[in-house]
Amino acid sequence: MLQDRDYKRRFYSAPQSIESLIAAFMEPSIIVLCLLAVNSYSGEPVLRSTLTLCLLVFALTFPGRSRFGEHPISAGLDMLGSWLILLLILALCAYATNSLRYFETKVLLWWAGFTPLCQSIAIETGRRISNSYAAKVRRTAVIVGAGTLGAKVERALHEGNAKGKDFLGFFDDRFNDRQDPAANRKLLGNLTRLSDFVRAHNVREIYITLPLGSQPRIVELLEQIQGTTASLYFVPDVFGISIIQGRLQDINGVPVVGICETPFTGTNGLAKRVSDVVLSCLILLLIAPVMLAVAIGVKVSSPGAIIFRQRRNGLDGEEIIVYKFRSMRAEEDGKDIKQATKDDLRVTRFGAFIRRSSLDELPQFINVLQGRMSIVGPRPHAVAHNEEYRQLIKAYMVRHKVKPGITGWAQINGLRGETDTIEKMKARVEYDLEYLRNWSLALDLQIIVRTAGLVIFDRHAF
Repeated sequence: MLQDRDYKRRFYSAPQSIESLIAAFMEPSIIVLCLLAVNSYSGEPVLRSTLTLCLLVFALTFPGRSRFGEHPISAGLDMLGSWLILLLILALCAYATNSLRYFETKVLLWWAGFTPLCQSIAIETGRRISNSYAAKVRRTAVIVGAGTLGAKVERALHEGNAKGKDFLGFFDDRFNDRQDPAANRKLLGNLTRLSDFVRAHNVREIYITLPLGSQPRIVELLEQIQGTTASLYFVPDVFGISIIQGRLQDINGVPVVGICETPFTGTNGLAKRVSDVVLSCLILLLIAPVMLAVAIGVKVSSPGAIIFRQRRNGLDGEEIIVYKFRSMRAEEDGKDIKQATKDDLRVTRFGAFIRRSSLDELPQFINVLQGRMSIVGPRPHAVAHNEEYRQLIKAYMVRHKVKPGITGWAQINGLRGETDTIEKMKARVEYDLEYLRNWSLALDLQIIVRTAGLVIFDRHAF
């Protein structure tokens, strides 16, 4: 039992950095405080409507993104883009609920202009403080293992997220053909020299990038440097696989490294679901007349059901029923389904119009409310297509770690409509995986806005 307790004390998830914690609250707090400040400066009382707006914008922007390590221009443009998207979402909410009358126009206008200025000042201040702190507490580092993985770690140490670290060089005793050429030029010696070098140069951090097959050498290495005060980090070689939301977890004291996991766990999952429900309700209220008109058009244009129900694979690969306005004369949902192509004879004239304008997808907002789909996520494919592509494309089924979406990162990057080649489907899957790696509420809002533009201007779907 003593050994078990000691084992649990040795392993724990890395705490969130102070910089990340500050960034998580900074953006939402600035937006709320700016609203309250402008409201107070204008002499307006803080009413229930104002407090409701404060809670809404905090929920939509939390957690904030850390931009301290980005280039000032890139950080400013990204911040401004996120702010404009948020204002657009709030405007749609106000229109749908007829709540704009509860606010003074001058307060909202001043808030819209004053907030990005305050955010810019806060980002620049945070960047200067972060750089100043990093300059004062610089830490020297070496890498054990001059292979490809060691070279990757060196590049990471030179990037913004690793500022404050002075890289000294590599240690390795393998032959040159197993070393990266760039790393070989910075070789400081073999492993027997490491301990003396660490003591002589007061090295603070050691990154071990040796392969797992070198376990006896790693154990011997740890014994050599246990008399130093350097921090040790083991870097597992997992770059040969597609990592989705990699993180360190603890299962009753046993450390587990997750390399393929859904981003929607804990508070992220709650935020995703709340945003889906709120936005779906608002959108359905706005598009109800359009859906009624499309339903009438489908009914009078050709015989058959108005709503087409098709089996798709949803979260974790489970089968779900997805709704669409029927656009074809035939309703295919069997083992062999042919994708719609340009000038497809199965598509009705009215069906071609609603497919080109994506109006056939509108009933899927009901699927979102049912919890089967999300507004943003990988597009669901027919079950028959999934069975085919899962055998042809590496990591294809990883896209099912989340609920399928009405629109997605692939669709706004030119992969909307027919995927008539395996290369196009591979590209779509890669965009889907990129979305899973980089998900945030701000990214979802960006995709929604860009999708609205594609619906109006894009003519590649059919």
